[in-house]
Amino acid sequence: MNIAVIAHDTKKELMVQFCIAYCGVLSRHNICATGTTGKLVADATGLEVQRYLAGIQGGDQQISARIACNEIDLLLFFRDPLTVKPNEPKEADMLRLCDVHNIPVATNIATAEVLIHGLERGDLDWRNIVNPKRL
Repeated sequence: MNIAVIAHDTKKELMVQFCIAYCGVLSRHNICATGTTGKLVADATGLEVQRYLAGIQGGDQQISARIACNEIDLLLFFRDPLTVKPNEPKEADMLRLCDVHNIPVATNIATAEVLIHGLERGDLDWRNIVNPKRL
């Protein structure tokens, strides 16, 4: 599966710790990320991470484009809900695209753990049944 990883500045360390904890699961998939998050995750875990621009420079839009082209299967987006971000409308568009394309999304660690355990068990293979052209 193709997994996109994004984290707001205040959630980057949490994302790194999450990826360290689930490195074994993540290592069996293709990981892409916005610039800084991708660097931090790759450095901490040794995972190969395809890095895009930093979110504020358009990295979130690059990932949105991959979502729109059915190239992302799962989005882990650790958001800081207490701080207003200048690119929130673009982030809302990305989440809308996930809804349109039936992409599972985690915006916090609790949901991310549910999804990663489902991924580990093979529960997320339903996408190939719903959208066979992705095979």
